[in-house]
Amino acid sequence: MALLSDHRILVTGVLTDDSLAFGIAKRALEEGATLALSGFGRGTSITRRTAKQLGDVGEVIELDVTDPAQIDAAVLEIESRFGRLDGLVHAIGYAPASCLGSGMFVAPFEDVSVAMHASTYSLAALVGAFRPLLQKSTALGGASVVALDFDGSRAYPMYDWMGVMKAALESLGRYLAREVGPDKIRVNMLAAGPIRTMAAKSIPGFALFEETWGDRAPLGWDVRDASAVADAGVALLSPLLRGTTASVIHVDGGAHAMG
Repeated sequence: MALLSDHRILVTGVLTDDSLAFGIAKRALEEGATLALSGFGRGTSITRRTAKQLGDVGEVIELDVTDPAQIDAAVLEIESRFGRLDGLVHAIGYAPASCLGSGMFVAPFEDVSVAMHASTYSLAALVGAFRPLLQKSTALGGASVVALDFDGSRAYPMYDWMGVMKAALESLGRYLAREVGPDKIRVNMLAAGPIRTMAAKSIPGFALFEETWGDRAPLGWDVRDASAVADAGVALLSPLLRGTTASVIHVDGGAHAMG
């Protein structure tokens, strides 16, 4: 039996076919999942075109995670399609340009708050809104929430306020896991090494990660290959890791642990 047979999963943040969310969605389909995808704003049309490469995933849901009305509408849409939710992938992050590459003293609080709302608070907003559907999961071990992360334990060059958002995301994941664990909902963060995606191109100095990450990682690292990240995402969504929650799972060749 496939790992995700009879699993109903919502994957957010699928934009182009080089995105980590696309890789997870593709692998989830291969493992028998039934998927819904969400897009945001003008990018929703791109998500719809990308979704065609995945086959039958239904109409893409427009979901601005900073808009409570759109979150509520997405919950109603998923309820009408699936009746329940066995998995939720949070692959959403955004920060104004001032928050990246300029140090910690340039971005005004208004920009930092935008980054916090979209990149971190949105996880709590989605888990809270979809909680009733996640509680209905019929999967062995219950439902799984996977939030895409980038190691929040260190200060990386040029990453600036987004690094703070990722550290906050990891902390938030632990608190959410504590709160929804009794509902048989687990919450984990998947901290991937740098992958050459459209989102990565918006990070100033990303080339520095490309040049040095593979040298630091004991297993090596290929910024063009996201397959290990996708496989880990599927494992977290599946019953295989049903006893794992509140954890940061690193898929980065081991670089995060090196001096």
